[in-house]
Amino acid sequence: MTTMTIKEAILRSLDDIKSLTNYMTIYNHIIDKKYYDFGLAKTPPSTISAQLGDFIRNGDTRVKRLKQSNGSYFYYLTKNEQEIGVDVFATVTEATDTKNLKNNKSNTYEERSLHKLLSSYLKNTGIYSKTIFHEQSTSKDNNQIWTHPDMVGIKFLNLQTKASQNFLKSINRVDTFKLSSYEIKREINSDSELKKAFFQAVSNSSWANFGYLVAFEFSDSLSEEMTRLNQSFGIGIIELNGNPYQSKVLYPATYRDLGFKTIDKLCKINPEFEKFIEQTEKLMIAEERYYKSTEKELDEFCDDYFMNDTEIETYCREKYIPLDAE
Repeated sequence: MTTMTIKEAILRSLDDIKSLTNYMTIYNHIIDKKYYDFGLAKTPPSTISAQLGDFIRNGDTRVKRLKQSNGSYFYYLTKNEQEIGVDVFATVTEATDTKNLKNNKSNTYEERSLHKLLSSYLKNTGIYSKTIFHEQSTSKDNNQIWTHPDMVGIKFLNLQTKASQNFLKSINRVDTFKLSSYEIKREINSDSELKKAFFQAVSNSSWANFGYLVAFEFSDSLSEEMTRLNQSFGIGIIELNGNPYQSKVLYPATYRDLGFKTIDKLCKINPEFEKFIEQTEKLMIAEERYYKSTEKELDEFCDDYFMNDTEIETYCREKYIPLDAE
């Protein structure tokens, strides 16, 4: 008996196929691999089509689609976008503009319980992320919250050929990766809360290419001030969701050059941050034959992330994190 949900079967099939595909091909793949038992369902292909549509309507960033001239759709996994070469097609980005409403909110979950949601969202976009524990720092500074980000992330430029990879490295190795900093809050409900959290993010991300303020919920009344602060200081804003793949970048971050002196300071005072930098450097200089094992080592060092939707639901219930469906 299968242990997959229908959504998990669709995601597994898209990952297996690794190309643009339609709902019938996905359905046939699920049947061939016995990923899901449709039982007495009268029109299982239509069920697959409806589930694929739900991914798009719900803003689930794991799945994207391309509209064909006849009105039908091709689907693919976001994480396979570069490998598939989707950028060569005339793409139409499909995203819902509907704001995810978090009903029946609970205030009992811990801020750090949100880290796994963020790490899962980031992993789906190709970013390795790691929590930086302030309490592990050797510095005696009482203002640690203005020095350390809550989480850090790195994304590597995924070039497809060895020649292009070597060429870029010979020009400037810094161009082969981007470092990000994340300041995480549970809720931001007032103008004063927003300003304090925002400038904490500004301070903690001065070393990174991109800085983000992340929260599970922002008050609707703050949108005008968030726009102003984002435009003035370049810090991006991410709204997390109980389903991490439905999280949204409300405002993009502005690119900045790395601040190596601040990186050096953080390495000196925080062993977790230093280890993160060491692990990413190891992957950048790894020989081709050692790349996969070094990449696995970095992945294991970084934060855990969810493997399927069942894990997400179980985790959120255990941590009292609100789910949209509740």
